[in-house]
Amino acid sequence: MKCEEVKADDNTSTIKQFVLLGFSDLPNLQRLLFGVFSTIYVIILIGNSLVITITRLDKALQKPMYFFLAHLSSLEICYVSVTLPRILVNLWTQDRSISMLGCASQMCFFLALGATECFLLTVMAYDRYVAICNPLHYPLVMNQKMCIQLAVGSWIGGVPVQIGQTCQIFSLHFCNSNQINHFFCDIPPILRLACGDLFVHEISVYVVAMLFVTLPFVLILVSYSKIISTILKLPTARGRAKAFSTCSSHLLVVFLFFGSATITYLRPKSNHSAGTDRLLSLFYTTVTPMLNPLIYSLRNKDVTAALRKLLLKKMA
Repeated sequence: MKCEEVKADDNTSTIKQFVLLGFSDLPNLQRLLFGVFSTIYVIILIGNSLVITITRLDKALQKPMYFFLAHLSSLEICYVSVTLPRILVNLWTQDRSISMLGCASQMCFFLALGATECFLLTVMAYDRYVAICNPLHYPLVMNQKMCIQLAVGSWIGGVPVQIGQTCQIFSLHFCNSNQINHFFCDIPPILRLACGDLFVHEISVYVVAMLFVTLPFVLILVSYSKIISTILKLPTARGRAKAFSTCSSHLLVVFLFFGSATITYLRPKSNHSAGTDRLLSLFYTTVTPMLNPLIYSLRNKDVTAALRKLLLKKMA
């Protein structure tokens, strides 16, 4: 695959397209990987669509908690659809080229949806905080209007910043190579191809990561510290178990998503390696969206009951 480029006077190159190396280092496993990722994609689509369906149809799930869960499932479908179809095309056709505009678009959507997930997980933590720590005020605070505002804010809150960050990164000069050692257009592998002084750009990446990853994670931890403190004060063991069961699934998803995202975007540049980046990215772009429906359904009695009811109705 040859690089299309126009030589410039300052010994840099104006690259017209990139090449996503992806899993090209595993030539004998291309068809197997295609099968694996196809299966994962189908599981993600079916699992999250099922969650959306039961939260819409079952009257017992017409609560803020499940309203946000439906949005999270919708988000996961959008999130994986930014990267997985491209991976499948690359594996099947072996044509790994992607235009500059296509790469920038993929990065922008990926970052914007990633920011949405950070915000939405924070909103879900706030919902559990109000429900457990202030149960009497819960119907007043988490009313329908507030839920819609929080959901809309989560979806659009990070868009302007991520558009700006994408434009900033793709305004850089790229030199020596157009080969991205990754399976999608992400910030760390793109910055490795850039030349010149990148200090300001790297600082801006850290600042945005602190704003969209670290701050929401801290807010979630604060919410759960208060939640756990309140749960431990409940008089009965049954009451404590019931209260904790409503938020344990969410807490598990939070650590899976934020853990891998934090390591990817906030660890020192000297510790970055292509193999580690790909492994971590696989985790929060495919594994977490695939596990979310299982985590929420298997660890939530209301969702399990609604799912059983839906399946029995289909079989009848």
